[in-house]
Amino acid sequence: MPDTTARGLRHVEHVMGTVFSFDIRDKPTTAIHRALAEAVRHLHRVDAVFSTYRPDTYISRLGRGEIRLEDCPPEVREVLSLCAQATHDSDGWFSAIPAGSLDPSGLVKGWATEAASQLLHEAGAHHTCVNGGGDLQLRGQAAPGTPWRIGVAHPLRPGELATVITAGRDLAVATSGTAERGVHIFAPHSGNRAAPFASLTLVGPRLTLTDAYATAAFARGDGAYDWVETLHGYEALAILPDGQEWRTPGFSRYGS
Repeated sequence: MPDTTARGLRHVEHVMGTVFSFDIRDKPTTAIHRALAEAVRHLHRVDAVFSTYRPDTYISRLGRGEIRLEDCPPEVREVLSLCAQATHDSDGWFSAIPAGSLDPSGLVKGWATEAASQLLHEAGAHHTCVNGGGDLQLRGQAAPGTPWRIGVAHPLRPGELATVITAGRDLAVATSGTAERGVHIFAPHSGNRAAPFASLTLVGPRLTLTDAYATAAFARGDGAYDWVETLHGYEALAILPDGQEWRTPGFSRYGS
């Protein structure tokens, strides 16, 4: 059940194999309550369509060749089109078939989180943080005159922060790394698991592509810095396995 507080509305939902949290700082209204309920239903629909861990989902059946794209709900075509865009933009370092089988998970979670945020925004919730398993879509402010401040955990120093990101406007934050799930990102060009960084955090305008680009930058490794520099509106912080780090020049606008 949503938790209504003096500051707004909060809710936590376990879905898609992770935890989604909603922090809404607007005054709760009937429309916002309804939008939150719809956002939660949306996340469960996404899981039912896109989970690669369930054999009965559309994406699993499509990957096995049991159904055609035309047999799938329209959001499957939308997601695969966005995956194709991310693949093009990243010179193939993002892929919907990273290990040789259909798996758009590297984009789906960010897409689902951004869509949930949009549902709230359309209902009048303009100051929100939607957190999908550690990847965030931020809108507005935490309080009047107070920006959102988001701590990014240090992947090599438990209990410490690598940086604190200050969002003075709408912003997406996505982190790819090995601390929580081990080495799980594949380099599409080789098909091997990639671990060139302990973590890589990317900030950008909207979470769908920010999340996908973070995955691509992580897989790219040595070329990630130069590639992120070519992306308009995106900045990165990378922490290497030996504890060294680099930041793109514009990251200082957001991270301490």
